[in-house]
Amino acid sequence: MTYKSGFVTIIGRPNVGKSTLMNRLVGEKIAIISDKPQTTRNRIQTVYTDENMQAIFLDTPGIHKPKNKLGDYMVSVSTETLGEVDLILWLVDESVEIGPGDKYILEQIQDIKTPKILVVNKVDKIPIDKIQGIIDSYSEFGVFEDIVAISATMGSGVEDLMKKIRETLPEGPQYFPEDTLTDQPERVIVSEIIREKALLYLEDEVPHGVAVGIESMKKRPKKDLVDIDAVIYCERDSHKGIIIGKGGRKLKGIGKSAREDIERLLGSQVNLKVWVKVEKNWRDKEKFIKQFGYI
Repeated sequence: MTYKSGFVTIIGRPNVGKSTLMNRLVGEKIAIISDKPQTTRNRIQTVYTDENMQAIFLDTPGIHKPKNKLGDYMVSVSTETLGEVDLILWLVDESVEIGPGDKYILEQIQDIKTPKILVVNKVDKIPIDKIQGIIDSYSEFGVFEDIVAISATMGSGVEDLMKKIRETLPEGPQYFPEDTLTDQPERVIVSEIIREKALLYLEDEVPHGVAVGIESMKKRPKKDLVDIDAVIYCERDSHKGIIIGKGGRKLKGIGKSAREDIERLLGSQVNLKVWVKVEKNWRDKEKFIKQFGYI
């Protein structure tokens, strides 16, 4: 059988389930998940390999109208991948109406020759009669090789999508060793796990202004233990108090929950220490955007 391989970018508006889908496709949790929009800030590359195919998935930030330098970078990451890959998966959700965000994405992809598959996600939340209405609405644009309806959370339709990916990708080599899951360094994944837990614990006004830096990450000699010092950065003094919580309870909850996931990732015990620092308006400071790995 011919071996297929290639790069697949997953695009869409914020919060349509791109990270959930990518984790489902590769069978491991690599990208962080939150119900807050714009959770993904960077291009996360994961790898799926079997005996017939290797697909390298790029989970990009949602395409949206940027409000600061970080937002500019996030949108540029999303759009720059479109002409560099072998397949575009455009993810939409149960929203029947094609809004301004969808029209903007259509403008970005309609003249690109890269094959495109429309993925209608969250079908577990959509009445059956409406699913066909969504498919018909997007079919009219005539830019998709195929349209697949799935639920990334439940897993339904994902096998059909993987079959379409296999059919669409070109013949090619195995780019990565078969046991490779991601190109992201462990420090990056660890910082993202901590940020995910912060998003889950925090109030609505805080998450967009939160970043995580790993100050140090060292394995103790002759011990199955990794010491990690991390800092959660926020933009306002008032946010610092929210993140720490009364009696430090919220920060302790973030740390405990993150430590459990990090231990599963590293396969060893973890001693995690987390601090909170204020860096006002860091999302508009190129130095900090670079420091946090977004450039």
